[in-house]
Amino acid sequence: MPRIDPVPREKIQDPDLAKLREICEDLQVPDDLFQGILARVPGYAKALIEAMVMSHTQGGVDHKLKEIIRVRLARTARDPYFANLRSRKAKREGMTEERVEAGSGDYESDPSFTEAEKSALRYADRMYRDPKSVDAAFYDGMKKHYSEAQIMELGTFIAFHYGMQVFMRTLRAFPALDPDGNPVTQERSEQIYGSEVGR
Repeated sequence: MPRIDPVPREKIQDPDLAKLREICEDLQVPDDLFQGILARVPGYAKALIEAMVMSHTQGGVDHKLKEIIRVRLARTARDPYFANLRSRKAKREGMTEERVEAGSGDYESDPSFTEAEKSALRYADRMYRDPKSVDAAFYDGMKKHYSEAQIMELGTFIAFHYGMQVFMRTLRAFPALDPDGNPVTQERSEQIYGSEVGR
């Protein structure tokens, strides 16, 4: 079990949280475990989950690219929970596991990524690995590919999701479902996904 036990689904009475759970069930990022843990503080849970879903699924930046960035960030954070979740929406839109792996690898020399995609992935990397390099010149380079609104969308997405990933790593949590979508215990999930993700 995670270091903070999730609230059992049947004990969550808030109808807004129930609606968010349905949305997340379809998306699978986050899954039921994350929502159950946050449900210990329902007001925060609603705000955080709603913001996570909005930042991930809405806006002017391609959802598949955000999903690749999200997984790359989770691996940077060494978080097995978020690193092993996959957006069903991104899969429906054509994202493949090979593409996720490429985005978590040497994307700079991968010709399958456009210059715009590389710029977004670079943004995610530099924000946490070399924040001083995210300067005026860096943003000017991003403006060649993205509007200022899209840059703000990416920046807040990166900051928000990386923070949640570090948080889940500290809780020692693992996905609630196996790769085929079957519910599993935390012990079994740890066996499937491993206790730490690294590159």
